[in-house]
Amino acid sequence: MAASDQCKPCFKVDETAAGVDAPQPAHASSPQDRHAIDIHDLTVSYGGQPVLWDIDLAIPAGVLGAVIGPNGAGKTTLIKAILGLVRPLTGEIRVLGAPYSPRRRCVAYVPQRSSVDWDFPATALDVVLMGSYGRLGWLRWPGRAERQAALEALERVGLRELAQRQIGQLSGGQQQRVFLARALMQQAPLLLLDEPFQGVDAVTEQTIVAVLRQLRDQGHTLLVVHHDLQTAAQYFDWIVLLNVRLIAAGPTASTFTLENLQRTYGTTVR
Repeated sequence: MAASDQCKPCFKVDETAAGVDAPQPAHASSPQDRHAIDIHDLTVSYGGQPVLWDIDLAIPAGVLGAVIGPNGAGKTTLIKAILGLVRPLTGEIRVLGAPYSPRRRCVAYVPQRSSVDWDFPATALDVVLMGSYGRLGWLRWPGRAERQAALEALERVGLRELAQRQIGQLSGGQQQRVFLARALMQQAPLLLLDEPFQGVDAVTEQTIVAVLRQLRDQGHTLLVVHHDLQTAAQYFDWIVLLNVRLIAAGPTASTFTLENLQRTYGTTVR
């Protein structure tokens, strides 16, 4: 997938972002990590209660990263702040080297399943075609080329044969795969996914992981809210540990440690 010229980054280079023990993605071409997301001094509160506090975070381009922390840690709020869906008290967020607004077409978002109205009268193909609207604009309808691309996206997540099925008639795992296919249609260099593995079957989980790895290897950056500590080290090469404050962030090998997990969750983690 090729990003549009609008999505070409004006990157800041961080020479210290990658440690010597960092697992290198297959596409890495430079020892210097470039930032897909830059966050400085971010604080967000709901009803006067801070849910994110003084966050400084840089996500290198080309990683498959996870945001991990306990319930109420601010993981979803972090994703929404990047997307401009919540207003921060303080701080600055840059996406691909610029504020989010001019980069919005460069970011694909897969929300939590619980936030979606699954009774909406649309087929799986209709939902995936929605991923082309941003490129086409309001005055053009998806045509034959977009329809073929949507079918290919559904095939990539193993659901082409269900293209005409009403979205509400699909299983939870199938619904999640449809939304991933919609994100593929956006052809965005940056993908944000909020709990994509929650409540899905094993086949769906492995399908999603395989697609995410392919995207990373093609040069995309992915940031995933994730809750399963047992699979984090297997699935992701970059980890963000969050509990209202940023606890740690970096390559999985040096960040996903017992000490950092205990700082994130408390001493109950063994």
